[in-house]
Amino acid sequence: MNRQFSLAGLLRLRQAEQKSAESGLAAANSRSASLRVRRAEAREALADSAGRPGDSASLLAIAAARASSQSMLAELEALAASAEADAAEARAEYTEAKRRAVGLEKLEVRHDAEYAASALRAEQGVLDEIASTAWHRKATS
Repeated sequence: MNRQFSLAGLLRLRQAEQKSAESGLAAANSRSASLRVRRAEAREALADSAGRPGDSASLLAIAAARASSQSMLAELEALAASAEADAAEARAEYTEAKRRAVGLEKLEVRHDAEYAASALRAEQGVLDEIASTAWHRKATS
């Protein structure tokens, strides 16, 4: 049996793909978390902006500020939804990459076990031959 796993190159490729997918997932999760925090902060800021208008100009300024904040919040909601979709896609890519790598890793473990068993059988055969030869020499002398 060959000592080297014949699919070692493919296994290294699959593991590299898995690492790449893992880093993509981490980046997508980080972006999604960051946008969730920004969205929560914007909602909190919007909720805290309950100014008391003194005249009609102040009332118009407060209305304009709230409208602007609502627009910003809507943009953050859209960005957060996009980031969540990206994270879900990255999670699926990572899962698929891991599945492909795990299958090859199991084949490698099985190959290594079969090689070790083969080597032990060969070694045992040599030891049996040495013992048999020694026994025959002793019996004939």
